[in-house]
Amino acid sequence: MADAPNTAAPEARTKTGAPLRPRNHPAQYDDLADQWWKPRGAFAMLHWIAAARARLVPPPSRGEAVLLDVACGGGLLAPHLDGLGYVHIGVDLSPTAATVAHAHGVDAVVRGDACRLPFADASVDVVVAGEILEHVPDRPLAVAECCRVLRPGGTLVLDTVADTWLARLLVVTVAERIPGAAPRHIHDPALFVDRRALLVECASHGVRLRLNGLRPSLVQLLGWLARRRGEVDMVPGGPTTVLFQGVGVKVGSMRRTAAP
Repeated sequence: MADAPNTAAPEARTKTGAPLRPRNHPAQYDDLADQWWKPRGAFAMLHWIAAARARLVPPPSRGEAVLLDVACGGGLLAPHLDGLGYVHIGVDLSPTAATVAHAHGVDAVVRGDACRLPFADASVDVVVAGEILEHVPDRPLAVAECCRVLRPGGTLVLDTVADTWLARLLVVTVAERIPGAAPRHIHDPALFVDRRALLVECASHGVRLRLNGLRPSLVQLLGWLARRRGEVDMVPGGPTTVLFQGVGVKVGSMRRTAAP
């Protein structure tokens, strides 16, 4: 008897060859582990955002100051911190991303969840949460954790995606179709960040956050789209309706907010 023909539909894949997973699936970062440092890879735009993020990091206020890089990914922040004097510690859910980050200059990487940071209260000088708040299912808890581990006088630096129709259009409908801008299905627009709620959440944990918009240089972006190479400067300021940054200093003492 002849074998029955295989009628199963082929598995959908992205342009990098990785499986096309459900939106915001954490395994995507393991699938794309070889893309972190490719100039034309799936995470090219994250390099531009990391450079802008680093400009918000203050000089260390003491020797051996600790900077905690929450959801550090492939360690894209590391080159921009070189020489500043921080002990750069990353935390990430993805084991492959953690390996890549350590290989590219992050001093130590711990596997962990942004909603349950494996660090003591008031134990770090700077917390950086880059392009993570739009991915966590419990943003208020992640914000509480970032503030919990921060020392009084320490700085919180973040960047994320606003919960607006314009962000959904540009980040999901447009950017996810452009190689290097954002991998397919990497975002779940239902998790995009309410800016007013974020300000309230940070303030309730002792951090007064200031927000500013962030956008690519349009001239450089057009050049990059044409050639798919080179860097694009991210320009701070202006509306916070798509990408935005936040920076704030923790004041006073704070009640314990760790997850049970």
